[in-house]
Amino acid sequence: MTVDDSNVFAGLAARPHADVLILGGGINGLATFRDLAMQGVDVALVERADYVSGASAASSHMIHGGVRYLENGEFRLVHEAVTERNALLRTAPHYVRPLQTTIPIFSTFSGLLAAPLRFLRHGSGAKRERGAALIKIGLVIYDSFSRGGGQVPRHAFRGRKRSLQELPDLNPAVKYTATYWDASVHDPERLAIDVLRDALAAGGGRARAANYTAAVGVGENGILLRDAMSGEETVFAASVVVNATGPWADLTNAGLGDPVRRMGGTKGSHIVVDSPELLAATGGRELFFENEDGRIVLIYPLRGRVLIGTTDLEHDMRQPAVCTEAEVDYFIDLVGQVLPGIRVERDQIVYRFSGVRPLPRHDDVAPGFVSRDYRIDETRVAGLPAVVLTLVGGKWTTFRASAERLADTVLGHLAAPRRRSTKGVAIGGGRGFPTTQRARAQWVKAHAGDLPVDRVDQLLSRYGTIAADVIAAIIADPDDRPLANAAGYSSGELRHLAATEHVRHLDDMLMRRTGLAFTGGVTAEAAREVAGVIAPVLGWNRSRVGQEVDRAMLAVRAADPAAVSDAPAPALPEPLTDSQDAR
Repeated sequence: MTVDDSNVFAGLAARPHADVLILGGGINGLATFRDLAMQGVDVALVERADYVSGASAASSHMIHGGVRYLENGEFRLVHEAVTERNALLRTAPHYVRPLQTTIPIFSTFSGLLAAPLRFLRHGSGAKRERGAALIKIGLVIYDSFSRGGGQVPRHAFRGRKRSLQELPDLNPAVKYTATYWDASVHDPERLAIDVLRDALAAGGGRARAANYTAAVGVGENGILLRDAMSGEETVFAASVVVNATGPWADLTNAGLGDPVRRMGGTKGSHIVVDSPELLAATGGRELFFENEDGRIVLIYPLRGRVLIGTTDLEHDMRQPAVCTEAEVDYFIDLVGQVLPGIRVERDQIVYRFSGVRPLPRHDDVAPGFVSRDYRIDETRVAGLPAVVLTLVGGKWTTFRASAERLADTVLGHLAAPRRRSTKGVAIGGGRGFPTTQRARAQWVKAHAGDLPVDRVDQLLSRYGTIAADVIAAIIADPDDRPLANAAGYSSGELRHLAATEHVRHLDDMLMRRTGLAFTGGVTAEAAREVAGVIAPVLGWNRSRVGQEVDRAMLAVRAADPAAVSDAPAPALPEPLTDSQDAR
C-alpha cells in the first residue's frame, strides 16, 4: 500500500468519477472496497477522519459468533458469524486466534422460563440470571454451527470444585463454569489496514481511497468531497453510492437530502488496566458473564493488559462518545462481583475508549435485544443521479459476509458479474503466515538478513508476512534505531509505516498503526519522539510537530474527561451537523 499521501485527495480530484463511491472507512466500508476491487470495479472510498477511527476502533477485540444472540432468536446471524469466525482463523491467522472463554455460573435453572418470555417481549420485563441449564442449551446449539468446518474445540462444563481449581480467584459462590472457544483479534486496526492494502493492490488504479476526506453534501450530479487537510473541494460522480458510515449513517444521508431515520446505535465503553494481579486471575482466558443488570460483560487479557467492558447505553450521535466516570465505576464493580479478591484502582487504567454500535432503530426494544444483524436499504435523493445503498448494522466478525452482500447488490445495479469470491482469500499478512513453530523458525531465518532473529520474530507477530516489506525498509534505512520512549519500535519501522500507510496525523500512528496507545505507552515524551521520527517523511516542520503532539495527546486521552479538562482545543475535524457527513 505504497502511496504519496500528499496526493491522496488530488488523485480523486484529478479523476472525479468512478462506478462506485463508498462513504466510510470502517471495517465494513473497507471490506466492501476490497470485494469490489477484486471484481475489477472502478471504486473509490473516502473516510472523514482516519481509517477505522470510529465505531470500528471501539470493538471488544473479539471475533465471535454471538452465543447470546441465540436468546434473541438470531439463528441466521449466529450461524453466519460462527462460519466467518472459523474462516478468519484461516485467512487472517496473524491477527485472529482462538480465544478460550469461561462463563461463571451461579445458578442451575434460573432464566430457563424467562428467556423465551424476554424474547417475545423484546427484552422487557424483570432481568433473570441465566443459569447452567439455559447456558448449556445455548452452547450445544452454538457448537452445532461449527460442524463441518469447526476450527475450535467444543464447550465443556465444570463443577464448583474443578472450576475453582482452574480459576482460584473466582467468586467462591460459583456453582459451575462453562468454557467454550471463540476467537480474538488482538490488533483490529492493523487487520483493517491489511484489508485496505489488499483492495488497493487488487484494483490498481481502479481502486482509490482517501482518509480525511469528507462528503459534505450534494454537488452538481455528484457528491461534494472536501479534503480536511487543505479545505479543497471537488464534486465526485458515481453510479452507486454506498453509505457505510455505521452509526453516523443517518447524519450522512441527511447531508445528502434523505431524512429517514434508520439507526439507533448504543454506546459501548471499555477500559484497559495494567494489573498483574488481575491478569494472572484470568488464567489467560476471557471471562464472559452476566452482570446484575443483565448486561453481558467481559474481562479479557490482551497484550499484557486486561480489557474490561462493555456498556450498552443509548447515545446521541451528535455528541462525542466518551467513557464516563459512572461507566468506570460499573467496570470496577463487575470485577469485584466475579473476582472478589482482586481490586482494580483508577490509577491502573492506562487507556479508555468508547464507541457506538451501528444498530438499527429500535424504539422501545431494550438495547440488549436490538438485532445485531445487518440489512441494506436502497434510496434515491433529489439532485443525485446515483442510487444510495445504506448498510444498517454490521459486526467486525461478519465484515466479509456483509461486504459480499453489499458488493453483490452494487454489482446488480451495475449489471456486472462477480468475477471471484472472497471466501477463503487470505488477508494481508495472513498470506503464507507460518502456523507451526518449525515453519515460523524457517520464515524468521529466511528473512532475518542483518536483523537479530528475535526482532524479525517480533515483526512477524506484528505484521504477519507483510513484515518482509518492513524488514527490507528497516535494513535500507541508514538511521534506523530503537526508540527510547516507544519500546519495541524503531525509527525505520515507523518511517516506513508513515510513508506507505496513509498516515496524515500523529494520532494515526499512535492509536491505529501501532499498539502504543492501547497499552498505555503514549507519554508526551513518546509522542514527541515518534513525531520527530516521522516528520521528515510527512514534511512536517517544527511548528507542525508541536501541533501534532498536542493533537495526539488530546486524541489518546479523549475518552478520559479528567485527563483532557485542561488540555488545549483539539485540531480535530469539524463537529457534526445534520448537513454534514460523518465519515
